[in-house]
Amino acid sequence: MRIVTYNVHKCRGLDRRVRPARIASVLREIDADIIALQEVLSIGGAAREMDQARFIAEELGYDYCIGENRRLSGGAYGNVILSRLPWRHVHNYDITWRGRERRGCLRVDIETGASDSGGATSGGGLLHLFNVHLGTAYIERRHQARQLVGDRILGSAELTGARVVLGDFNEWTRGLATRLLTEQLQSADVRLHLRSPRTYPGALPLVHLDHIYFDPALELAQLTLHKSRTALVASDHLPLVADFRVRGSKVI
Repeated sequence: MRIVTYNVHKCRGLDRRVRPARIASVLREIDADIIALQEVLSIGGAAREMDQARFIAEELGYDYCIGENRRLSGGAYGNVILSRLPWRHVHNYDITWRGRERRGCLRVDIETGASDSGGATSGGGLLHLFNVHLGTAYIERRHQARQLVGDRILGSAELTGARVVLGDFNEWTRGLATRLLTEQLQSADVRLHLRSPRTYPGALPLVHLDHIYFDPALELAQLTLHKSRTALVASDHLPLVADFRVRGSKVI
């Protein structure tokens, strides 16, 4: 089961051109089962490429859902999840702190026992995927981290399957979000899997902002940073790609 997190920067590349088709091309190269995107702008009723979530999903043939955090330029702006696998439940949690920019955590409950487009199964059970984009301010992130691990979101009694939390955490040092999440979940530690722990900005990485955390019920088989020629231009972030297997399953 391949999962990717990717901040697409409103599909604006390093050349300052807005090209959703370029983002779709990068994701096609990765061929993930589940895709978590941040900073997506979807303006309905305009040109097809202006509705970025729908455009990317249609180009790839995935189902999608939007976690709208605020309105921007007349459209929905926030996080998006695309999946080949069916899901049962979608919920967008408001994790905004005081007067800061509205932020959200998009949860999707995905049925991992379903077959993908190639006919292979990824194991059984329910996967709770949480796609987040934390704030840029130190105090703001601390507030949001406590919300994430609290009873309303990750600690909810209604969760019955494995959890994966991923996205742009805007945390380049070991802050409170890192500490709280690693108390409950395992970290896909880039220092153990990549040549460099720096992932942002993509062309000349200085810090590490994108993270993936997961329950022990999942086993991380491989973690990669996708660095194709197109990906190096398409956004200021690069896609972080995790290959998981459900423990006890032979199929990734």
